[in-house]
Amino acid sequence: MPQPRDSGDLARARLLVAVGTDKHPFDRLVGWLEEWHPALAEDVGLTVQHGHTRVPGVPGAVAFLGHDELQTAMAEADLVVCHGGPATILEARRHGHLPIVVPRDPARGEHVDDHQQLFARRLGAAGMVALAETREALFEALTAGLADPSRFAVAADPDASRARRAAVEQVGRIVEDLVAASTGRRQRTRWRPWARPDRNGERR
Repeated sequence: MPQPRDSGDLARARLLVAVGTDKHPFDRLVGWLEEWHPALAEDVGLTVQHGHTRVPGVPGAVAFLGHDELQTAMAEADLVVCHGGPATILEARRHGHLPIVVPRDPARGEHVDDHQQLFARRLGAAGMVALAETREALFEALTAGLADPSRFAVAADPDASRARRAAVEQVGRIVEDLVAASTGRRQRTRWRPWARPDRNGERR
């Protein structure tokens, strides 16, 4: 759950936006954020991990966060917006967030395949993420989250390492099955649940 904040910062909601570390740019999400932020600049404290995407024209932009830095940012955030990377979603939920997820779209050059869309839609239907595939859906979720952050909170369990391992392994199977179903054939998945994590703890 979010950490206590200083009294001088009580009025500002803390928003973490994480696009992960995939080499493909995610200009669509950054552009939406640039449209949304100016009217609420006084009310929102931003951290925007933009990866290989262009530097956004908003405060709080950083290309990459180390694993520990990302954990701290998630723990301190009131709301988390992220791409559809399974590891990022699981980490957000582990920190007590119902993440607002904007999956990357391969048709826009944002990823190599549609596994993020398939996975995020499945989790959205199950109520495990707030799915935002359009500009309007993202703005609506952010407006609702700023009005009542508790709507985007889940029970945090930072010590559930065994349960997390099982969840990550299950995610790997789900992603593999979804990609196989979408292509009509079984593919060798790129998902490696226990591969060494990158700087964001992401296994893409």
